[in-house]
Amino acid sequence: MPIKFYLNGEKEFPFISKYKSLTDILTDHELAALGDAYVNFVYSLTLSKKTGKPIGRKVSSSTLATALKKADLRRFLASRTDRHRQADAAEALIVFAWLLGTTSLEETLRIMEREETAEDAFSILLQTILKRINL
Repeated sequence: MPIKFYLNGEKEFPFISKYKSLTDILTDHELAALGDAYVNFVYSLTLSKKTGKPIGRKVSSSTLATALKKADLRRFLASRTDRHRQADAAEALIVFAWLLGTTSLEETLRIMEREETAEDAFSILLQTILKRINL
């Protein structure tokens, strides 16, 4: 039976059901594009809270690729996958978990705020997601 997901009980995202494996999620470029927006939003909110003023920033591919490696998710990608695609994989998984309801925006922000570096924060977030999803 396909997964049906309703964000806040209102809107269905039927595309969620097409993902059958972790590799499917990590290599989906459309999901990564949505994840890019979500991850940058979360990162900007975290910086805004930490500094006490509104900040809008993009997370670097290097930061996300490092977090992916620290979370031991690099092994699910092809050996010659570049840093940009590794960052895309992290973004795809993070937004997938949020869409599925595996992690909330609030929990994500708490994780991000606790850690000293963005690499560590995203790594812990990815590890948390990996423990919770059943793929």
